[in-house]
Amino acid sequence: MDHLPPTNATIPRRQSPLPSIRLPVPGTPSSSFAVYKARFNAAFVGANPRVCAAFWLFGLINNVLYVIILSAALDLVGPTLPKAIVLLADVVPSFCTKLIAPYFVHLIPYRVRIMILVALSFVGMQLVAWADTLPERLFGVVLASISSGLGELSFLGMTHFYGAFAVPFWSSGTGGAGLIGAGLYVFATSWIRFTVRGSLMVFGFLPAILLIAFFGILPLGPLRGGDGYKPLRNGDEIIDPDLEDDGAASGLLASSVRPASGHTFPAVSVSYGASEKTFVSQIDAAWRGVRASLKKTQHLFIPYMLPLLLVYIAEYTINLGVAPTLLFPLASMPFNNYRDAYPMYNTIYQTGVFISRSSTPFIRVHKLYPPALFQVANLVLLVLHSQYNFLPNIWIIFIVVFWEGLLGGLVYVNTFAEITDNEPEDEREFSLGATTVSDSGGICVAGFISLWLEMYLCQWQVDRGRDYCRQT
Repeated sequence: MDHLPPTNATIPRRQSPLPSIRLPVPGTPSSSFAVYKARFNAAFVGANPRVCAAFWLFGLINNVLYVIILSAALDLVGPTLPKAIVLLADVVPSFCTKLIAPYFVHLIPYRVRIMILVALSFVGMQLVAWADTLPERLFGVVLASISSGLGELSFLGMTHFYGAFAVPFWSSGTGGAGLIGAGLYVFATSWIRFTVRGSLMVFGFLPAILLIAFFGILPLGPLRGGDGYKPLRNGDEIIDPDLEDDGAASGLLASSVRPASGHTFPAVSVSYGASEKTFVSQIDAAWRGVRASLKKTQHLFIPYMLPLLLVYIAEYTINLGVAPTLLFPLASMPFNNYRDAYPMYNTIYQTGVFISRSSTPFIRVHKLYPPALFQVANLVLLVLHSQYNFLPNIWIIFIVVFWEGLLGGLVYVNTFAEITDNEPEDEREFSLGATTVSDSGGICVAGFISLWLEMYLCQWQVDRGRDYCRQT
């Protein structure tokens, strides 16, 4: 029987490890600063500062290059080509990585993964910065994208071992990546007039911070399994201790529970003993593990993966297909050039994302579909404005884009918070990693839509005398 997530009508909801807090009504005693301060302190009782700092940096650095590359999309391809070309190069490899890697990534220890992530990101960014042709730059984007995808499913899977605060600090870090990445690019290229090539080259060194966060800040004890692994006999089946290996065992496929004793209990049993460890039997066991994992994925789709997919399709279609056409006469915008509008939209959007991705210690949203549908409404509104130009000024666009960021971040962080609250502990690590495919899948769909939509909207405007989208 398929696993069904608990609902209030049938099974009592599992208590959230993070407080679900209602905002006080203005004008009442509970709206005082002292109450907010008390609630803030209560939200973080028991938090390990090293874990919080490490996961915030993981989220920040794993996503910051992705944001910088999207902010540089106009500079990389020019005004005549759709910016979705960069988006697709930045997200399709990540999507494929998230789609495939959960079924074998457990073979790679976390410490090795970190070094792979840093190497791929650095090489990719240097190619983007120094390559002379667009295909070579896009290949660099592909390498950075693979690194980001592998990093997201690895770090989210790792949160399983570090308690209730790992997910919200990871999510806050990813929101900070959007704000800092977009802001850094605007600051470097628009304000201090640093060259695009020089800016991208310098930003390519940021992934080295992952090494500091993992090896220097994060307590590595939970990844080593406490006092070690002890074989578990399950009927006539024996779980082979050789399958456990510092992080390899903590992968997404071999999801595990670590009780107070420190013993490890893999979620997917492998039914061969020490005398049966032949190559064929190991391949058979691995295939049965993949099938079990695919079955687990089915029950994640409706409650978690679909709303996350919808919100990402809508918001990235806005960002890549519609935002480049949301322009007004230069004299009525607070910019010196038309090209400055695009990274500014991205910075405002990422500000909203950062705020909402940092919100779960204070506000929890358990129903994921309403904000996802509001995001679809934002897409419809901005497409209609791009065609019929009925919003009076760019400041209204700024507000809508900020609201777009709030909704996108809200669905993202609450999706993974709901999984942490509601999924069985022995399936939680896999569920967190597998669900990441929805955001990349949504971005891929948005990228293909935007390839057509941006060109269509721009031509619509040019045919009616508004040629701002062709200017830089």
